[in-house]
Amino acid sequence: MQVAMNTVVSMTYKLQNTDGETLEESQQPVAYLHGGYDNIFPKVEEAMHGKNVGDVIEVSLDPEDGFGEYDDGLVQIEQASAFPAEELKVGMQFEGEDETGDVILYTITDIADGKVVVDGNHPWAGQRLLFTATIKDVRTANKEEIEHQHVHGAGGHHH
Repeated sequence: MQVAMNTVVSMTYKLQNTDGETLEESQQPVAYLHGGYDNIFPKVEEAMHGKNVGDVIEVSLDPEDGFGEYDDGLVQIEQASAFPAEELKVGMQFEGEDETGDVILYTITDIADGKVVVDGNHPWAGQRLLFTATIKDVRTANKEEIEHQHVHGAGGHHH
């Protein structure tokens, strides 16, 4: 079966930066609902379309195709006293909201002199990436998956 609209694609993948460093790699297949449901990078979905089990795709993702451009406006310096945690550490993450009410995941990137630097950018924002995937399985999505616009069960979303 070919990858087409309303199919569930199971794949293994590797995400690398321009230095060839592996940023993320799946050990087990992961699944997504194919067909413009925003379950995977659009450029990757486009490369997957029409492919078959066993095919390998490689897609170069510019920042706008992946995790976006780096936004200096998402970096803030806050007083350490503004945080509830007694022991703050670089790398800790917490949720916050932007001015529109959207949830942003912030990461503490520095702590010094009673101040905490938090960054709301994705760690790979602003980077060009290489996404390599091997298609492991393709099946027709069921009605509930199409209605919910995501995969249910193994490798997908669980309710």
